[in-house]
Amino acid sequence: MSTILSRRRSVTIMVGIAVIGMGYFLARPSVAHAQGIDQETQFVLNTFAFLIWGVLVMWMCAGFTMLESGAVRTKNASMICLKNIGIYSIAGLAYFFIGYNLMYVDVKEVIGTFKFMYGPSADEVALVGGQAEAAAKVIDGGYSTMSDWFFQMVFVATAASIVSGAIAERVKIWSFFLVTLLLTGIIYPIVGAWTWGGGWLDGMGFQDFAGSTIVHSTGGWAALAGVIMVGPRLGKFRRDGSVSPTPPSNVLVVTLGVFILWLGWFGFNGGSQLALGSALDAVAISHVLVNTNLAAAAGVMAALAVSRPILGRMALFAGLNGAIVGLVSITAGPDIIDHYWAIIIGAVGGVLCTAALKLLEIVKLDDVVGAIPAHLVAGIWGTLAASIAAGAQLHIQLLGVVAIGAFVFTTSMVVWIVLDKTLGLRVSPQVERLGQDVGELGIEAYPEFVLMPEVYDEDEE
Repeated sequence: MSTILSRRRSVTIMVGIAVIGMGYFLARPSVAHAQGIDQETQFVLNTFAFLIWGVLVMWMCAGFTMLESGAVRTKNASMICLKNIGIYSIAGLAYFFIGYNLMYVDVKEVIGTFKFMYGPSADEVALVGGQAEAAAKVIDGGYSTMSDWFFQMVFVATAASIVSGAIAERVKIWSFFLVTLLLTGIIYPIVGAWTWGGGWLDGMGFQDFAGSTIVHSTGGWAALAGVIMVGPRLGKFRRDGSVSPTPPSNVLVVTLGVFILWLGWFGFNGGSQLALGSALDAVAISHVLVNTNLAAAAGVMAALAVSRPILGRMALFAGLNGAIVGLVSITAGPDIIDHYWAIIIGAVGGVLCTAALKLLEIVKLDDVVGAIPAHLVAGIWGTLAASIAAGAQLHIQLLGVVAIGAFVFTTSMVVWIVLDKTLGLRVSPQVERLGQDVGELGIEAYPEFVLMPEVYDEDEE
């Protein structure tokens, strides 16, 4: 027994000496800097953060797919799946070939360079090729070049996804893909160059931490132009002025989509700290994630509270949209210190969104998933709300909202009009009645279901 105790004491003493020695070694600034410990660790953490946060944002594509496919009628669910995987693929390619360069490379107030394709730096190529001496220059960059590209790319895919749900069930697939290409390759990057790229709005002090306007309102303005041009679904607005109800075909899938988006938003907002190499970054990200969660929760409860007086019923869809609205609303300024402001901002967004859902019915604009209230209306509100507690200037925020709105809506409308005159925007009435799944894809998402024919005003003629 004494031998065992003696061995344990010896091991304990050795471990203690090792810990003290390591602490002394790391505490010596000259040694730490000589070995590149601090700077290289920051490089690794920043790069890892970009990649992990980016993966979370990419997962939001699954959320949009679930939300939209559950919100449409079963006869169009397969088309929604195709559209969403197409959106992500087109966004990735367009942003690689031209989008990132337009947004971030050599921005001159309005737009960056038209250089074709984007890639790692020369030092990174040298390091990967075996030239160890290039490591110091790579580390000085603060993060891997392509990790930043990846994180920025998944944001542009989110903007394009917003358009998909608004004009679902009646738009031609290839016309929509062309809109997606132009939105992700040119329109969104120009907006990004004005702001995050260091352009004219950024120089004036415009603030949008993670994209209430840059991402969500951009997608919302493009969606609004599309809804106007494509027109409502057959039978949505009856001749007597009433609105044909089109409840979600799969509430479980819609709810799953909202939770996936909620989860992905932690990467969306948290990753926009753009660093994880210090205690300050860690604390700031903690605040961002807490505010993001509080705003979403407040958006849900506020939307449910006002759904009966505004919509005439306790509306599940309004509550689910309330979560998205709260998230969009806080995205412009989620780094606020006083967390109660996140609750107020999210709650106000929930009320505005529910009112906007009713307004769309009054003006007879058919937005299938409520994308315009959730992303455009909430995006505008969130951008202006950043002047309340996040330090932004109200007049600069308002200027940014108007300028970006005018640019995106006008350019998007031109694109929609050109496509309408050439390829056409809308599927034939026969395909719309039958459903795009069978009419265009030849596949049903729910083959065991028997689709009942719908009655339209036109059938009574």
